[in-house]
Amino acid sequence: MKSLTIGLLSVIFGAFASAHAQNNGLARTPPMGWSSWNAFGCDVDDLKIRQAADAIVSSGMRDAGYEYVNIDDCWQGARDAKGEIHSNARFPDMKALADYVHAKGLKIGIYSSPGPKTCAGQEGSFRHEWQDAATFAAWGMDYLKYDWCYARLVYSNREMPAAYKLMGDALAKTGRKIVYSLCQYGREDVWKWGAQVGGNLWRTTGDILPNYQSILAVGFAQQAGLDRYAGPGHWNDPDMLEVGNGQLTEDEDRLHFTMWAMLAAPLIAGNNLTRMNPRIQAILTNREVIAIDQDPLGIEGHRVWQQGPVDIWARPLANHNTGVAIFNLGESARSVTVELSELGISQEVLVRNLWTHQNLGTSHDEITVEVPVHGVVALRIAVAPRR
Repeated sequence: MKSLTIGLLSVIFGAFASAHAQNNGLARTPPMGWSSWNAFGCDVDDLKIRQAADAIVSSGMRDAGYEYVNIDDCWQGARDAKGEIHSNARFPDMKALADYVHAKGLKIGIYSSPGPKTCAGQEGSFRHEWQDAATFAAWGMDYLKYDWCYARLVYSNREMPAAYKLMGDALAKTGRKIVYSLCQYGREDVWKWGAQVGGNLWRTTGDILPNYQSILAVGFAQQAGLDRYAGPGHWNDPDMLEVGNGQLTEDEDRLHFTMWAMLAAPLIAGNNLTRMNPRIQAILTNREVIAIDQDPLGIEGHRVWQQGPVDIWARPLANHNTGVAIFNLGESARSVTVELSELGISQEVLVRNLWTHQNLGTSHDEITVEVPVHGVVALRIAVAPRR
């Protein structure tokens, strides 16, 4: 099977290699929404998606910027005699489901794979890329997550960009605006070619898990040096949020959410929204932290200082503001002093704490804060007006 794809892919890849980055006009800021996988895995159905859409509205998440309700793996049924994909019995009418989500003022997403099977062994889009793209558009889908997994059985790693471009071109041909999410775990330096194949976002790492060590590995250790590849319309994706999942403490949830905002990462929640407690709701709807993630400049943050368990990240923002996150990765609370000169700031500034929603006053040289265990202090720093 693999040998039959090489000729076609070599032609496609040749065209791709010299092409400029595609721009479908979407994802000018990192996508925000919810996906079914982290909470439900394959135990997903029409009702759960409708309930998630309802909860995004009632919880205030929609008004805070969450837009996409994404169906992950395990929605697929069989293909008919014409090769057209149908949903399984748990999703009796995909068009009606999409209409329901759209009526809530939201958008809807779906999942497939370049391979013959998906990660869960369901029907993939191999050799049906154009057909499936047309079906997704007809259903009213607004987002596609395209997951590698079984594609390794029919493509080599060097063919990966061309395999993704097949679906990117197919989505563009439908005429429907569909955000294209590449999920291949950062292989083959996807950040260097993801935009050229039509991608709006691409995974930079393996799967995240709902524990503190995984968040550290994904968010801190594996994102260094990638900031220059992100920007409006094309984003590094360190995977979905685990806020509200596992045994994360409140401070760890805040640390996780803040780090994703500093990384200009897509904010795709993955918790069970129908069982969300007020603490998790407050974290996911913190508009001041969300504003850092959604800043229109689209400049990804970077580490400016690190010593022992203290990590300090900064991110240039619109209107000459700066987002600063002071992370304490250690096992005891710490007092941390940040020199403004280390942030490249030489003027008097106004400082605001984004988790306590308090103005901390002005400073012209340094800022001192108390950072909890496995926690963060997130700040917005603005140049003070001349007196």
